[in-house]
Amino acid sequence: MPGEDRGQVRVVVYQAAYDEGQLAAVREAYHQVSERLAKVPGMLGNELLRSPADPTALAVMSRWESMEAFLAWEAGAEHRQDTAPLRPFRDTRTTVPFAVYEVDAAY
Repeated sequence: MPGEDRGQVRVVVYQAAYDEGQLAAVREAYHQVSERLAKVPGMLGNELLRSPADPTALAVMSRWESMEAFLAWEAGAEHRQDTAPLRPFRDTRTTVPFAVYEVDAAY
């Protein structure tokens, strides 16, 4: 139904893989992180995305039920440990490592 996602949050973390070995490592790290985050209250799911225009550019987009849920997890002690496997693959070409968006409208 339109508008059901309003108030949810999307977090995009920029990653990079410069060869097939790194891509395999990013995928493995993504699955490790995803297993940990599946147990986090308020986490609705996530996706590993790859740019067709620049195959070295990847992003992990997570979906949260609310800004409060995301901020509670981010402030918690587990946050850094949960995401540690992906940290070596952050895309340093971007000016910021991540972006946070609230859903304003959806269909």
